[in-house]
Amino acid sequence: MRICKEKGIKMIDFKMTDLNGRWRHITIPVERFDEEIFTQGIGFDGSNYGYAPVEKSDMVFIPDPDTAVVDPFTEVPTLTMCGDACVIGKENRPFDQYPRNVSLRAIEYMKEQGIADRMLIGPEFEFHLFDNVSYMVEPQRMAFTVDTRQAAWNSGKETFDNKGFQVPGSGGYHIAAPQDVAYNLRSRMCMMLQDWGVDVKYHHHEVGGSGQMEIEVELGDMVDMADKTMIIKYVVHNAAVQDGRTATFMPKPIYKEAGNGMHVHMLLMKDGEPVFYDENGYSGLSRTAHYFMGGLLKHVPSLCAFTNPSTNSFKRLVPGYEAPVTIGYATSNRSAVIRIPAYAKTPKAKRFELRNPDATANPYYAYAAILMAGLDGIKNQIDPQANGWGPFDCNLYELSEEEKSKIQSLPKTLDEALDALEADHGYLTAGGVFPERLIRIWLKNKREESGELSLIPHPAEFQRYYDL
Repeated sequence: MRICKEKGIKMIDFKMTDLNGRWRHITIPVERFDEEIFTQGIGFDGSNYGYAPVEKSDMVFIPDPDTAVVDPFTEVPTLTMCGDACVIGKENRPFDQYPRNVSLRAIEYMKEQGIADRMLIGPEFEFHLFDNVSYMVEPQRMAFTVDTRQAAWNSGKETFDNKGFQVPGSGGYHIAAPQDVAYNLRSRMCMMLQDWGVDVKYHHHEVGGSGQMEIEVELGDMVDMADKTMIIKYVVHNAAVQDGRTATFMPKPIYKEAGNGMHVHMLLMKDGEPVFYDENGYSGLSRTAHYFMGGLLKHVPSLCAFTNPSTNSFKRLVPGYEAPVTIGYATSNRSAVIRIPAYAKTPKAKRFELRNPDATANPYYAYAAILMAGLDGIKNQIDPQANGWGPFDCNLYELSEEEKSKIQSLPKTLDEALDALEADHGYLTAGGVFPERLIRIWLKNKREESGELSLIPHPAEFQRYYDL
């Protein structure tokens, strides 16, 4: 209430996450806002979020006051906050499938195991900025077009004030102005994020010359970082529109250019001390860290169903674009699914990153699944080296076919990832963190999604087959 008075707030906005990881919202006048809303909540239709059948769809949203912040994009002064969904009852029981609740349960499960009391993660957010985009899916016409004046394909265009500073398709990494036409926009995005409580590490132009960008944030507690992942996507999308552009986190919006990942750096802490550090271990990592990596590497095929949950995700996970395709770990190796940063040398900085995730993931489910896979590795002492997962201190893209055949690969399609999840999800349901019903719903929805997309004729099919 203090913030409302200080900032002249007129509206209170509640942002809720649906099953797929999109924000939805409902807004009330500030006059309706009182302390009771933090216990009684505000009602909503759970069926439209994918959480409940229409005949049992009434749910309540309980806002978390710690997430309150002034929304920078509204004309009317608006305070916004995240929170949790509950099943209506005497005590409004937390809904076990709601993404944020799953993430909270994963942290509680970790604490109950006595392994750690904090899971810190730091995602890297890659995205594309375009000047415009159009797409259509009709029975007689399928097409999409993206464009940005900085793309190499526009070097000969005279339809705009062309200054000739286009960027080659794979030459964008850390490119400076004037080629980096989005520098000022990214800086504004980062200032908004800082105001929203997101600690930005840095931002820069990424490899993809046709408008690929990156914003990386400092490590933070897992549930808080899932909240901030939603905030980051919201800010990037809206700031781009505000600037007359459009942003996408799609893993592979442009053929034959680098795709957008969401690499996740991670470490565990217990009683203020790092769990993953051992100066005598490989790359300074403790035995516990190795077991955690072992759990990730064992379960990563099924993890992909949550960390890479779109058909487009697997168009990114191909050789040649610094995206992982083989299951292994190593220091400084961007071709491995787990990379140990060589520059992270101090005990509290010692960590590794999982490189396959992308931002089509629902962050609450994805981060919780990552934690559960790692905890399973610790519980069962899954040794990554003994299982043949590395360390691979070589370019995995350049292995011979015979060498590649000895190393397990990531799923090549969403269907393969879903098959892996169906066969391997006991580590997720441990401790009731992921309800079995949620796994079944996820499999059903994603199989329907993949099946529908597989039936749509593709323009490239006309190119290949029309004249046969």
